[in-house]
Amino acid sequence: MSRNPNGVSPPPLRFGYGTNGLADLRLDDALALLADLGYDGVGLTLDHMHLDPLAPDLAARTRRVARRLEELGLGVTVETGARYVLDPRRKHGPSLLDADPDDRARRVDLLVRAVGVAADLGAHALHCFSGILPTGTDEDTAWKRLAEALTPVLDAAATAGVPLAVEPEPGHLLATLADFHRLRRTLGDPELLGLTLDIGHCQCLEPLPPADCVRDAAPWLRHVQIEDMRRGVHEHLPLGDGEIDFPPVLAALAAIGYQGLTVVELPRHSHAGPHFAAHSLPFLHDAARTAATATGDGTASVPAPPLGAPSATSEGSSTP
Repeated sequence: MSRNPNGVSPPPLRFGYGTNGLADLRLDDALALLADLGYDGVGLTLDHMHLDPLAPDLAARTRRVARRLEELGLGVTVETGARYVLDPRRKHGPSLLDADPDDRARRVDLLVRAVGVAADLGAHALHCFSGILPTGTDEDTAWKRLAEALTPVLDAAATAGVPLAVEPEPGHLLATLADFHRLRRTLGDPELLGLTLDIGHCQCLEPLPPADCVRDAAPWLRHVQIEDMRRGVHEHLPLGDGEIDFPPVLAALAAIGYQGLTVVELPRHSHAGPHFAAHSLPFLHDAARTAATATGDGTASVPAPPLGAPSATSEGSSTP
């Protein structure tokens, strides 16, 4: 692994696993499993089965989870990608882009609630995404809605001191790193507007290899999700089942001094969540060791993506 100019090795990477890939487990059981397996933290998706953000006594339930995280020595990122937490019929609905202002307000309220949860848990970031472009809405209008809707969320984040980490999501209005920078410029580059970088999404959609995406994203990087993926296909795969060369990615994360969690994101594998959680961490540790013994700057060559930037095909319109 590379060293910085003063000869000090970068801090070790910290690995977590997302609770949206452990949806069949009670939250306390999921946290205990991850601690027993040796994970450093958890990506906690607020959902009806895991710290429901809409159920009564949220503050008291959050305090209990905070105590449990501390007992287990787990760090945490709060994620807000639950499929049906607001609408039992529309996946990820309503979004920040919906035509109905009351619907947009419901999503804003969820995110503001999530800011409070993240602060109370001591989370290092709060994750969110834009949503898909609604039928009949032009892009300029959608970008305006997104900026307006995120403003009160950023205000809440500033008050709480919790970075907001927006994720580029294939199929969404904000789908790429370039789109993130468009949002950042529109909002005036607020200090607490950060980025969630999904390594699989880089392989799927970005013109640069994933390790280069990490380096380009470094100034804004607040949260990392990781899984395997194939070029042009938005399907979250177990580590090793896709096309990603992981040691250069982990070397890049270490070289930029990233200190947040790198969270395995396998939401469609919850039926075998404990199995994939058990197998993912040794895979990442092996890849990190390979990165650490690489020559030069630790970033082995990454195969170039096919010429042109393909449109991602997907099992759905957004996060699996």
